[in-house]
Order: sequence, then structure tokens, then C-alpha cells
Amino acid sequence: MKIYKANILFTPTPGKLKIIPNGYIVVKSNGLIEGVYEELPENLDWRRQVMDFGNKLLIPAFNDLHVHAPQYRNMGLALDLELLPWLNTYTFPEEAKFSDPDYARRMYRRFVHELWMQGTMRSAVFATIHPVSTRILADLFMQAGMGAYVGLVAMNRNSPENLENTTAEVIEGMRMLKQHLDEHCDDGLVQPIITPRFVPSCSDKMLRALGEFAKETGLPVQSHLSENRTEIDWVKELEPESTCYGDAYNRYGLFGQTPTLMAHCCYTDGEEMELMRKNGVYVVHCPMSNSNLSSGMAPIRKFLDAGIHVGLGTDVSAGHHMSMMRVMQYAIQVSKLNYAQTKGAMPFLSLSEVLYLATKGGGSFFGKVGSFEEGYEFDALLIDDTYLNYDNYSLEQRLERYIYLGDDRDIKRRFCRGVELPEPVFG
Repeated sequence: MKIYKANILFTPTPGKLKIIPNGYIVVKSNGLIEGVYEELPENLDWRRQVMDFGNKLLIPAFNDLHVHAPQYRNMGLALDLELLPWLNTYTFPEEAKFSDPDYARRMYRRFVHELWMQGTMRSAVFATIHPVSTRILADLFMQAGMGAYVGLVAMNRNSPENLENTTAEVIEGMRMLKQHLDEHCDDGLVQPIITPRFVPSCSDKMLRALGEFAKETGLPVQSHLSENRTEIDWVKELEPESTCYGDAYNRYGLFGQTPTLMAHCCYTDGEEMELMRKNGVYVVHCPMSNSNLSSGMAPIRKFLDAGIHVGLGTDVSAGHHMSMMRVMQYAIQVSKLNYAQTKGAMPFLSLSEVLYLATKGGGSFFGKVGSFEEGYEFDALLIDDTYLNYDNYSLEQRLERYIYLGDDRDIKRRFCRGVELPEPVFG
């Protein structure tokens, strides 16, 4: 058992920021939280050393539910293009380089290190079509002690020839990845996830096979949904029997039949929204990339009001930064634009709501992750905001200033499932 003392802040619900000044959090040897206290209970063994972090902030670690690992090198490039030209001109050529395992290892080391640096302890990650490189990425997460769902990307149409895999190849590649992780990842922190890139890049046969594989294995699914109007029209042409974009996944068993992440959802409404609610599909809000690629403004307030699960994603490299704090900023700003456009009918997001989305909202996809409630896994960040002159601010104001003004240098300690993670050094 370990006991930490600090200013503790977390969001058990979207609208409630729980604050415990100079509080205690007790973590059991299995990495689960025993409880959070203003004063330690008498039944606890006082002989155990309390690690006192003084006036620093202790918050849950961040969870990124949508990020493209092979696009890390392209951050900040070509953000004057829309989605489809951006993919063809910049993204696909970079992803093709990951056929070389040595190149993949160099880039993925930087990517995983950057996640650690930014305080993102869990992530749902797109790799590429290359099985060996995808396994390298999974191994790096294991070495770093960080949690991840890692996806071998499936795509066999409307894609460059050097970035296509057959249905048989992607199913075999997923089986190998699953077997590798079953054998080498005893703690289950790193797991595979079925990853059709999006409907336009996958044939009916491939989508059907992926749905059958999901049913067979129970593996989760991740993809893109209703990101761009041109993309939506394209899906209507390719899948005329589907009633909406979401139904194009649902017909093949890839829309909540197993746990499912759908990124963007800028134009999700009506039947598609109801199908997401009914099937328990997660919306992954990527406000940074939606703005950069002129995709649109996702109606997050509608999703929350409908009881749909929502998390946040950096969507690197359409998103230009791997900091979830940047994503939280964009989420608030985009919600205020929605508020203005709807003349107040769609209330904007609060600080506690975006912190919830970045922590417990996204963390729930990994289990009991993202909060400091009893029984949750202790994923945490220790924040030193001294240089922001916190003397005259409340703890809530200090948190707000950190989210808007802070950066990775303020994170002094990082924990994942109860284990403090040092800076990763890859051999």
C-alpha cells in the first residue's frame, strides 16, 4: 500500500469537479485506489510512510482515444488542406515508410516518449498495415509501462497500392498481434484493437470479415465516422443499402457489437446518433483536427445530453499537438462557437466537463480508469504550477490556469496502474 498527500482534483461526473485540499489518496499494492480522504482513517497503518507532495496538484492522467502513431513526424504540416487531399498528399506517403521496421522503430520510440511526456498514460492508436511495425509499437508501449489499444490498419480499396492489405492478410496479422500480446503482456495494459481505417478504404468483404473476427475474439473496434461532408457523400455511394454512415459499420458488426470508438462525428445526428446511443458506441471528439482540416464542429453537448459516451482524441497529425490540454482548450472553444451559432441552444462545455472527457470519460473505455474513486486504477499526474503564481488563486483556478498555460514541464511524476513511470529509455 502507498499513501500520497497533495491537492487532489478529479471529476467523478462531468459536472462535478471534486477538490480535496491537502488530501490523501491510498493506493493498494495491485494499483487500485483504496480511497481518497481529507484525513487518514484510524484503521490505516500510520507506520506506512506518507509521500507528501506539498502544495502540488494531483490529477488523473490523460487518455487519448484517437491518435495515428505513424503520422507523428507530420505534425504541423499541410494543415491548409481538407481531409481527403491531406490523406493522399502527405499522410499516405509517410505511412508507407513504415514497411521498414527500422524506420518504424525510430519513429515509434519518439511517439511513445511524447505520449509519456504529455502525461497521456492510455491511448487508442492507429498503426499502419504493416504487422511487424505494428508489433514494434505494441512492444514499445509495454516497455514504457503505458496502456494502449494498438490497431493494425485494414484498407484494401481507394488507397495507394503500397498501403493496401488483403482481407486474409489483415485477419492473419491481427491474430498474430493478439497472440503476441497474449504471450508477452501479462498485465493486459497493451491490447489489440480491430481497425478498419474507414468505410471508403475497406471493401464489403473486408468489413464483414473484421466484424466476424470481432465477434469471434471480442476485440474492440476503432474507426472514423462522419468527419467530413465529402466523405459522408462518398460513403452513401459506396454503401447504398446503409441508412446512414454508422449503419455502414453496424451492418457488418463493427458498431458497438464489441466496445467501439468512432472518431469525429461532426455531422452525426438523428438515426446515427440514436444507433450510437443504443449500441454504446463512443464518440471521440477531435476538435483540434476538425478545425485544422475544416471538417466541422461536433455537437458534443447533444451527445452528452443523449447519454452517449464521449472521450477526446488528439488525432495526430491532423491534430497538430499531442497535448490533451490543447485538446481540452479546443473542445471548450469549439463548444462556444456551437453555442454562438445555435444562439445559446447548445450550452458550451465547462472546465469540469472537458477534464472529465480527457480523464474518466475516455478512461472508461479501458475499464475503471480516469478517476480517483474507490476501485479505480491509479493513473495520475503530479503537477507543479508554482511558476504560475498560484498564491492568490483557488485550486480550481490553478487547475484552469494549468490547462490553459501549462505544459509537459510542469508534470513532475506520472503513474499508470499504481506504478510510477520514469522517462522511457528504449534499447
